[in-house]
Amino acid sequence: MKISNILEVGNRRSRFKYIGESLAGSWVVALLGFSGYVLHFNSAPVGFLFLLIVVSEAILCGFWQATIVSILACACLDYFFYSPYLTLNILDSRDWVALGSFELSALVVSRVSSREQRSSREAMLQRTAMEQLYELSRSTLLINLHQPPGPQLTQLIQRIFSVEAISIFDANSGTTDSSGNWTESEKDRAKECFVLNEDSEDLATQTSMRVLRIGSSSVGAIAIRGNLSPLVTNALASLAAITLDRCVSFEKESRIEAAHQSERLRAAVLDSLAHAVKTPLTAIQSASSGLREVGSLNESQARLVSLVEEESTQLNLLCTRLLQTAKLEAEEVSLGKDEIAVADLVTQVVEEQAGRMAGHPIEVDVPDSALTIRGDSELLSMALGQFLDNAAKYSFAGEKVKVSAWESHSEIMISVHNVGPAIPMSDRERIFQRFYRSEGSKSMAPGTGIGLSAVKMAVEAHRGHAWVISDSTEGTTFFLSLPQQGGRSQ
Repeated sequence: MKISNILEVGNRRSRFKYIGESLAGSWVVALLGFSGYVLHFNSAPVGFLFLLIVVSEAILCGFWQATIVSILACACLDYFFYSPYLTLNILDSRDWVALGSFELSALVVSRVSSREQRSSREAMLQRTAMEQLYELSRSTLLINLHQPPGPQLTQLIQRIFSVEAISIFDANSGTTDSSGNWTESEKDRAKECFVLNEDSEDLATQTSMRVLRIGSSSVGAIAIRGNLSPLVTNALASLAAITLDRCVSFEKESRIEAAHQSERLRAAVLDSLAHAVKTPLTAIQSASSGLREVGSLNESQARLVSLVEEESTQLNLLCTRLLQTAKLEAEEVSLGKDEIAVADLVTQVVEEQAGRMAGHPIEVDVPDSALTIRGDSELLSMALGQFLDNAAKYSFAGEKVKVSAWESHSEIMISVHNVGPAIPMSDRERIFQRFYRSEGSKSMAPGTGIGLSAVKMAVEAHRGHAWVISDSTEGTTFFLSLPQQGGRSQ
């Protein structure tokens, strides 16, 4: 009943307005006609004035009001200015010509006026929409990126565009945030739109659903109920998608920065620990050497001294790698520029690692004995030694380890091959990260995840590359490539 009453009152007001506009124009025509008759004007100027009134009525009020005024103007012309005067002669051809002229003018002018008014209204609506979109884009730049974006976006859009209801589904968090009046069956419309990955319109409820896309990927969906044009709705969806994507990027950057800070703190602690361990470790090695020189050790005592020496040597190697890694990260290492014979380098490292190969025979394949490279022999020995250490730890029992070196274009290639469990594809890059260990290798041998990261940094300091290929049937091969012209500039 309330809605019907409102419509009835609106219709009554429209009728009153229509009648009032028609009567106003008619009174002006009647007054002008009577004045022209009293002042003895002829029909030409009065007809022109009537035409102006009809045109003005068409511009200001519309075609039907101008039609009523034009009929009255024709009657006034016939009554006051065409003989016999003060008599209506409807069959006079001049009346029909005047009426046709007035009607044609009213029709043309009213159509042009309506089109201009419609264009003006559309331009005003577009300008308003652009202002609202600009305000929304500016407001989204100021949202709190540390808080969920969904509730902030829904409040902004409802406040700026005065929509009845809005709902946003954020695919990153899997949550739906709503504002306005939604029924129970409508609360998941945005999520349904995302799942179906299809834009849609519900004309009955004036609800628009849009998938929020960044490029070819979907980051969420939005459902809006309100009197908005499709163009504005699409622009709103684009702004919402950009905001959600910006929040996801900020969250990722925050996590990465937190991980970097944690990594830097852990590295600083371990580096400090390595420095602190160096001094007592040197004392332990000196003491064990002194015990052996004293002599008079029985078999058990000699075995214990050997164990102390081996473990202290291993611990000293770990500390050295920690310190070298820290210096390489800070680019504090001054690379040597020695000319190194590759065959001698391989032979030296194989001899040093012979005691740690745990029964794995070693095959060396360096066809060109004249192969040389310029670089830091200590760092390169450490890198190749780490490859051999890994091969010994993760090879099947008794399997051969093969070390090869050759020239490829302008690079020297060195590889270490062993037969053991395959390294998963997802881990082949990550095992060169500091402290990372593949899940499959943790149970095979103890380790810290430091060695391969030190290899990578040492090789990259020489402007080279380190990588691995692995296959369950062919085995695992670690490679390092080094340019023949040496390392980074000092």
